[in-house]
Amino acid sequence: MKVEIWSDIACPWCYVGKARFEKALDAFPHRDQVEVVHRSFELDPGRAKGDIQPVIRMLTKKYGMSEAQAQAGEENLGAQAAAEGLEYRTRDRDHGNTFDMHRLLHFAKEQGRQDELIQILYKANFAEERSVFSEGEERLVELAVAAGLEAEGARKVLADPAAYADEVRADEREAAQLGANGVPFFVLDRKFGVSGAQPAEVFTQALTQAWGERSPLQLIDQGDADACGPDGCAVPQH
Repeated sequence: MKVEIWSDIACPWCYVGKARFEKALDAFPHRDQVEVVHRSFELDPGRAKGDIQPVIRMLTKKYGMSEAQAQAGEENLGAQAAAEGLEYRTRDRDHGNTFDMHRLLHFAKEQGRQDELIQILYKANFAEERSVFSEGEERLVELAVAAGLEAEGARKVLADPAAYADEVRADEREAAQLGANGVPFFVLDRKFGVSGAQPAEVFTQALTQAWGERSPLQLIDQGDADACGPDGCAVPQH
């Protein structure tokens, strides 16, 4: 069975949702027969590569909220991340264009290191003091090497703006065709779709159903779930 996950490195709910999904997957009886593929989805595709700003400022602009409200939302996100065993810096993070990271993730997929790279990118963005946006391409090369990729190969990808660009755009078009207007978005064997950072129990249900049935893609509606979309990321209120 194949599970495709549309996500963005700048999406905190993708970071949390991946952990919740993996909790369900680790307990799934057929775990060894499940292939996980990460697909590209940019929350802010129109942002210029050099347009980097603090997360709090970005949140106030997108939501029209005060800095205090934005910071409270970050604190709540940090608490939810911690509940999943994840580190999360609630202050002094920045936000920028993620297109190059998605291109690297397609390169990593060819090398069989995609999951390793996306986890390292998430941790670098949400938990580490150093920026994945402002330090330039060598910072991304360093993270690619940590994921088991060759530095020169990663540099070649980053130096060529066309490398894997078509693959990123194809993922984004396919997400639109499947009705995904926010992330994370999980598609299980093209049978079921799960939208948002749902509880692990929902992913367990989806894995079980997808394993046992063949049908057109169905959206498993568990009510509103936290996700990120073109207008920003849902801010937890409790």
